[in-house]
Amino acid sequence: MKMKRILMVVVAVMLAAATNAQEYKVSKSTGTLEIREVNNVTIEGTTGNEIVFTGRGRGRDDDERAKGLRTLSASGLEDNTGLGLSVVTNGDKIEVQQLKKMDGPEVTIKVPKGVKVYYAHTSPHGSDIEIKNFDGDIEITTVHNGVNLTNTNGTLNIKTVHGDIEAALTANQKTPVRLVSVHGHVDVGMPVAMKANLKLGTSWGEILVDPDFKIEIDKTGSFVKYSDKVSGKLNGGGIDIEIASTHNNVYLRKK
Repeated sequence: MKMKRILMVVVAVMLAAATNAQEYKVSKSTGTLEIREVNNVTIEGTTGNEIVFTGRGRGRDDDERAKGLRTLSASGLEDNTGLGLSVVTNGDKIEVQQLKKMDGPEVTIKVPKGVKVYYAHTSPHGSDIEIKNFDGDIEITTVHNGVNLTNTNGTLNIKTVHGDIEAALTANQKTPVRLVSVHGHVDVGMPVAMKANLKLGTSWGEILVDPDFKIEIDKTGSFVKYSDKVSGKLNGGGIDIEIASTHNNVYLRKK
């Protein structure tokens, strides 16, 4: 009997969560998705021709006085999605911002292959950005947030000040990769057979590489005190891959 009650509670919670979830779509399969100051976001690739925003607000539905009203910020942004987000089409660019300075909605954005993703975040609030199963170009600049990349196959230009970077590259990676953190670690997994021109660097940490990677190290570079910078070719060379941290470790592991 007790187990039955527990199951009923679990089902009720799941139904409530599903009911509270909302969706907003933009017909777009090219151009740039520019996301600024969205605190909690996951980006996933899709084969469709629409950018799909799904999310749940935090506490918005508890405010009876707010029903029927639209949120407006001092910067002139309006919640035109019902998700606590402003989504505006500006030429070939889709501009996305959240209205709340702190907290904010948990948002999943499904993005077609032909759309480039640009994400910028400076606030100390929010969680790590997650990118999953995306086949397109990505540029990310954050101050406090980490970045997690899984199964991405486009040009990557990722920079963070205080966050860690975790990335899993696939054998299909054919375009340049740049993963740089100032204070966080950078941990990258990729196939041993990857053909790449590698640059690995740290000033105050260590470079740690799986021994199965056979790197032809370029020994012509000049010595720099308190700095390890290694350049070399992997499997004869190929795409440019830079992995660096100023104050933390760099990890290159096989997958």
